[in-house]
Amino acid sequence: MTAIAPTPSDLRAAVDALFPALQADLEALVRIPGVSAASFDQARVASSAEAVAALLSGVGFDDVRILTAPKPDGTPGAPAVVARRQAASDDAPTVMLYAHHDVQPPGEGWETEPFTPTIVGERMYGRGAADDKAGIVAHVGALRALTALGAMPDVGITIFIEGEEEDGSPSFAAFLDQYRDLLAADVIVIPDSVNWKVGVPGLTTSLRGLVDGVVEVRVLDHAVHSGMYGGPILDANVLLARLIATLHDDAGNVAVAGLVEGPSPTVDFDEATFRSEASLLDGVRLAGSGGIAEHVWVKPALGVIGIDATSVALASNTIAPSARAKLSLRLAPGQDPAAAAEALRAHLLAKAPFGAEVTFEVGSAGKPFLAPIDTPAMRVARGAFADAWGTDPVDIGVGGSIPFIADLLEVYPEADILVTGVEDPDSRAHGANESVHLGELRRVVVAEALMLARLAGAVESSP
Repeated sequence: MTAIAPTPSDLRAAVDALFPALQADLEALVRIPGVSAASFDQARVASSAEAVAALLSGVGFDDVRILTAPKPDGTPGAPAVVARRQAASDDAPTVMLYAHHDVQPPGEGWETEPFTPTIVGERMYGRGAADDKAGIVAHVGALRALTALGAMPDVGITIFIEGEEEDGSPSFAAFLDQYRDLLAADVIVIPDSVNWKVGVPGLTTSLRGLVDGVVEVRVLDHAVHSGMYGGPILDANVLLARLIATLHDDAGNVAVAGLVEGPSPTVDFDEATFRSEASLLDGVRLAGSGGIAEHVWVKPALGVIGIDATSVALASNTIAPSARAKLSLRLAPGQDPAAAAEALRAHLLAKAPFGAEVTFEVGSAGKPFLAPIDTPAMRVARGAFADAWGTDPVDIGVGGSIPFIADLLEVYPEADILVTGVEDPDSRAHGANESVHLGELRRVVVAEALMLARLAGAVESSP
């Protein structure tokens, strides 16, 4: 028998009563420095998985497992946690609740200790407080609230908490292949995005893809004296700079032929707010033609994220024979990553300055994502978010990438994927002083509980 769906006011009251314990759970998770990058202690990632498994066991899941799958090089991937609750009937849909428990390295510039959760006003500061340990707590909180009200719906629930998202999810495809049946779902909820602003929710309907690679410019077999040979020969550093300068036109638009653009968004960023949130220096002009949201969400973006050249400290009066740069190309929705990589390669080779030898080695690649905006699951999500926040959600794009969504869609092509957010524009995920707004986290918990309660009658189970 299907449980009676709770009202938004009932759920808000339940979440308010539960929230001190949820906040304590989030604080405990933030204290675990589970950085998945290989140069950090992976025993901490294992401890993080164990803590998550304990939380999920505490909300009534009898089937809780810590699992791994091999990376492409054959070594074990980071531990993921999978918890399952079977649907009450074959007709009821199954919902996967995704999050990840690993975090970025702490980096520098913190005003608090990164792994000591610190409350300032309505925000909790700490590495992972927003990205994505708040997502884990949102899942736990929604289930606790529904249980407290005796309103747990008949839907099947699978919770999948990954352990290496911040390291590029190297074992994700193998994990899906190995545990395909265990993870099968009709709706997949991914709370790893951002809301429009504090007080206004967002539903992410597009994500850019990603291609990166290393371009090398070579002019000599070896370094030579700049006094004896300088003038007729330009050094590789100069030629690399000239090549990089061809990647954008005078307005700052990406100038690589063959790249696509996605559909224009219906909302735009306020420039003053955007400049402030990005910490843009006074006097620096914004690049590109068109609106800010258009450039961040649905147009390609190309940046230089690293350069190998002689350091200033080791500089000598010689002509540098070679120089390298790592390029990061964000792809608009609808762009094929392989085609984008070849377009970038063709541009670099065609623009080789002064006949220099140019090579380009493609690195990682991830597909963009464009969600259908009027599915039954999306309609449920819109209603749940509107009821939780008291205002309609904004359809937003995100300039970043979640490449594993393409892997999910390849394995579960009929699944509806809902990309939701726990973060807000001030969360500073990946940066110093990362934080989550605790009031927004409360609303996320209410919204997810409403979604789970309402999906049972709105979404059909896959055959």
